[in-house]
Amino acid sequence: MSVHEELTSVQKSLDDLTRSVRRLEQQVGDGLDVRRVRTDCEHLRESVALLRQAVAAPAAPAAPKRPELVTIPDTPYDNSLWVDTDDEGLGARDRRAP
Repeated sequence: MSVHEELTSVQKSLDDLTRSVRRLEQQVGDGLDVRRVRTDCEHLRESVALLRQAVAAPAAPAAPKRPELVTIPDTPYDNSLWVDTDDEGLGARDRRAP
């Protein structure tokens, strides 16, 4: 069988399952377990739809992206940015290390 035929078969089986769950819900009532099964059926239906879309239009291989270049200026940084910090590993400013 082709992929399209397999997906059609799965879709028919899901339709049968959904009808069976509805009949069961009418007989048993809208309990937590039945709602969970109904939600699982809906998730399966969405997953099969996504699979059908993925098979129908295979994605073209994307060209590898080049990383964005960041230009670092050669000019020195403004010293006022570091007036309230200490030099790491060298102790506090204006004091000598022990």
